[in-house]
Amino acid sequence: MVLESLTDPFKSENHPARLILFGFVFSSVAIFLSLWIFRLQSSLIMVFLTVMASIPLLYGIIKLEEEKDLQDLSEKMLLKEHSKALMAFMSLFIGVTLSCTLWYVVLPADTVSVLFETQTSTIQSINSNVTGQAINSLKAFSSIFFNNMKVLILCVLFSFIYGMGAIFILTWNASVIGTAMGNFIRSNLAYYSNLVGFEKVTQYFQIISIGLLKYIIHGLPEILAYFVAGLAGGIISVAVIRHDFGTRKFEHILLDSADLLLLSIFILFLAGLLEVYVTPAIF
Repeated sequence: MVLESLTDPFKSENHPARLILFGFVFSSVAIFLSLWIFRLQSSLIMVFLTVMASIPLLYGIIKLEEEKDLQDLSEKMLLKEHSKALMAFMSLFIGVTLSCTLWYVVLPADTVSVLFETQTSTIQSINSNVTGQAINSLKAFSSIFFNNMKVLILCVLFSFIYGMGAIFILTWNASVIGTAMGNFIRSNLAYYSNLVGFEKVTQYFQIISIGLLKYIIHGLPEILAYFVAGLAGGIISVAVIRHDFGTRKFEHILLDSADLLLLSIFILFLAGLLEVYVTPAIF
């Protein structure tokens, strides 16, 4: 009860930047507990423990959003109100990602290999399917977009069936992105580790910045799309519990959720374009 009591849904929506710190703390505590108690299975246990600490807060935020649907606000106003919740979700996600990135960089190599074993295998599997050839860019975009659509559909289903089930998928993605960024930073820092002198300090900051930007450019829109879809599924899940089918309020909630789903697909499409055409051109 200690971690989830650090903040509440109302404060989180009005001060989302604080959730970056909370996400970092949730993930860091989960990482060290998983290493201490379940070392060999820590790559997945730390995701579960992070999810456990996040569920009460995120469920409270979704309940607030569902209550807004009952106020007969216009769709434009509802989307504006939902943006507060999405900012809170994204801030928590960024905190978890930064935590995974930091601990990947600073922990001993043997610990990292165990802690991020499953995430590393996932990244290697993804990279093996990337050709990097411009002639295959359209095919790569189609593959990435439809694969991301599967994740988006899972977010909706998990939110609807398990209430806050989407947070597991999103926390898992945060750990994978954090692992990718941490691996990039750690590998490049190792390359420059033999360079000594104050004039080389800027090189370290450059490596860290590039490592973050390489995945943030397309990663943040992609995760935002998942959160929008997860919010839609969560709102419907709460509405099913609290309202009868066929009522006017329930129809209003369904319309709002449909708008969120369409918005999530549009954002996911833009994220796919960034991943295939923009990120490779820069890095």
